[in-house]
Amino acid sequence: MVPQWLIEKKRDKRELSEGEIRDFINGYTTGEIPDYQMAAMTMAIYLNGMSFEETSFLTDAMMHSGKVIDTSHIKVPKSDKHSTGGIGDKVSLILAPLVACCGVAVPMISGRGLGITGGTLDKLESIPGYRVDLSEAEFLATLEEHHCSMIGQTHDIAPADKRWYALRDVTATVPSIPLITASIMCKKLAEGIDSLVLDVKWGKGAFMKTREKADHLARNMVEVGTRMGKKVNALITDMNQPLGRSAGNAVEVVEAVESLQGKGPDDLMQLTLYLSARMLILADRVNDTEEALEMLNGHIQSGEAFHKFKHMVASHGGDPNAIVDLSRLPEAESRHPLPAPTDGHVAEVDADLIGRGIQLLGAGRMKTEDTVDHAVGISQLVKVGERVTKGNAVLTIHANPASKLNEAQTLFEQAIVIVPEPVDPVPLINELILPEGSST
Repeated sequence: MVPQWLIEKKRDKRELSEGEIRDFINGYTTGEIPDYQMAAMTMAIYLNGMSFEETSFLTDAMMHSGKVIDTSHIKVPKSDKHSTGGIGDKVSLILAPLVACCGVAVPMISGRGLGITGGTLDKLESIPGYRVDLSEAEFLATLEEHHCSMIGQTHDIAPADKRWYALRDVTATVPSIPLITASIMCKKLAEGIDSLVLDVKWGKGAFMKTREKADHLARNMVEVGTRMGKKVNALITDMNQPLGRSAGNAVEVVEAVESLQGKGPDDLMQLTLYLSARMLILADRVNDTEEALEMLNGHIQSGEAFHKFKHMVASHGGDPNAIVDLSRLPEAESRHPLPAPTDGHVAEVDADLIGRGIQLLGAGRMKTEDTVDHAVGISQLVKVGERVTKGNAVLTIHANPASKLNEAQTLFEQAIVIVPEPVDPVPLINELILPEGSST
């Protein structure tokens, strides 16, 4: 293989073969192909795209650039959920133990937040003692015992993706549908799962700003996953306003625990239950959504889902008492209710501005090496369509002395738009994407 010949081929809008893609990824992973040649190939892909077949080959090559976890000894269906990220999205913390109660193993490898987008690992690490760096043996043991385990990406899972993403970040090639698809799917499929449900978000607080772009990405991931022999569905969901009523880290753990106890916000529970139901359908545990919802709600009402989460936390070294007594979680030194400036109805809760405000408080990172303050964030957030009264809180800010409180508060004030006339609530779930020709 001569790297520049393959770069020329993609530059000239011709398709690469499976062998050519695999050789190029292997060469980059081993260091045989330098960054400048990978940068040239990346820009050629960014400008000219890739076919479904090429993207499938690329995903497989990246997945096999490192370790693929063997879960074959776990004799129940294995399924996972992936979200493209947003503000207040703590679904994974609720979904994993809930689905695990239904006889489906959930081997979840999650990520950290960057910028305004929250990360599941940061939320979990707000639980005292919780380890996201389990060894593969510990991960599999937890998965076998509790049917759910939530960890971070290890060094030997899809190493090509980790190196390549850093290069894409500095060469202005991140927003490429084939490269985003391969990056997400190679890590998820390396978990040893049978099926996957994707939550592809669009809007002000999402990576994909329009529904059309979210739809394009979702269809690519469903097609590629199906071509690689997995059952894959995707939901298109709205992220113009935050999900739930809390955003941060520890405050989201609180909301997740409350949700597992049947006291979660309506929008958060709607999305969690629907994603969970799709996982049960793909795992052949139920026949339809109605049966799935009955099973899922039963595990919440019985307390089993809450206890499953508590046991998983303990198996990761976390303090299970912090799940029972939520005051053991990190708490900010001060709370500041933000009053409504007038009577009226909530017309907008701008997820981008809310996310930026939370980042200023210290809940997110400006740079990958920044330290996260797990205690800060917001709670009691109003939702579009709700009526508010002048002087009553539209959200509560949780801040520590190091927080840029005044700057954050200004963004929160700008984020919430109140109008005199009634406003309809925003539909959260927009569309279910199935593989071509599939009815489930």
